[in-house]
Amino acid sequence: MKAKEGFTLVELIIVIFIISLTTALVMPRLWDTGERALKSEAKKISSTLMYIYDEAAGKKRPYAVKIDFNADSFSYASEKESRSFKMKDNIKFKDVIIPSLGEVSIGEVIYQFGPMGPEEPITLHLMKDDNEYTVMFNHINGRAKIREGHFVETKS
Repeated sequence: MKAKEGFTLVELIIVIFIISLTTALVMPRLWDTGERALKSEAKKISSTLMYIYDEAAGKKRPYAVKIDFNADSFSYASEKESRSFKMKDNIKFKDVIIPSLGEVSIGEVIYQFGPMGPEEPITLHLMKDDNEYTVMFNHINGRAKIREGHFVETKS
């Protein structure tokens, strides 16, 4: 009897499935540039602001958030805790809007969280190339909204 050469259909299907699964898991990480990276940074900033709001209210401790336009970084600090973040993939802060300061786009901005939360809202605009995202933080309820594009909250 002559020996069969080649692969069975089941073996080929299993190999194709494994290759497809591996590609599906690896490729999104390779494409994490541009708008996806920008949205990821916006989510990180909004999550950090909500965390600080909750911590300041829960522990009755003041926090300060520093946004540094020159270093493209942001950080927060309290008397017992601090952390800093560097923007990745050439993402930059375009500007920050705080009612008492207006629109700031150079230098550093310090945003204070007291035990009752911050006294005013903050809007941050992030940009990479031609893409832009807006993070709007509500100082009353401690929640943040992320929107694609350049938005400014207006009082009605």
